[in-house]
Amino acid sequence: MPKGLALLLALLLLLAPAAPVWALDLAVTDISLEPCPAADPGSQPELKRPSGASCYALRGTVSNPRSQPVIDTDLFAVISDRSGEPVLQNRTRVGSIGDVPPGESSFALRLAVPVGTPGPLRVSHAKARGFNAPVRVRAGIDDELLPLEQALLDPL
Repeated sequence: MPKGLALLLALLLLLAPAAPVWALDLAVTDISLEPCPAADPGSQPELKRPSGASCYALRGTVSNPRSQPVIDTDLFAVISDRSGEPVLQNRTRVGSIGDVPPGESSFALRLAVPVGTPGPLRVSHAKARGFNAPVRVRAGIDDELLPLEQALLDPL
């Protein structure tokens, strides 16, 4: 193959557009938000001061109707206090739930809510959004969930 043709092919491969990554919306159901159990290290029982944050566990089910997993999925929701004021100011992304396989999957996230927020807390407009290809640096195959993350996923 002539050098000019090989160079042209290499240049075309470098300049060719990458496959598009599409955002996908997923339905979220069975949402619950309750204080973290007292034994959970996230509840920080040793902190008895009035300032800081309270630990809450947000649990639910996400439904992926596709036949492929949805990758790098984020959870969005509005969390309100008793008076209807948002608890997480200027923020609707509450966390990442990772990859969602086809079908229904349970998830759990730990949230820090300012101490003194008047309850009960309400969750509304919950949805998940992920992608058809990775958009973040992927964890290694031998990486595991942190013990706190695993404890939230395990049934009570």
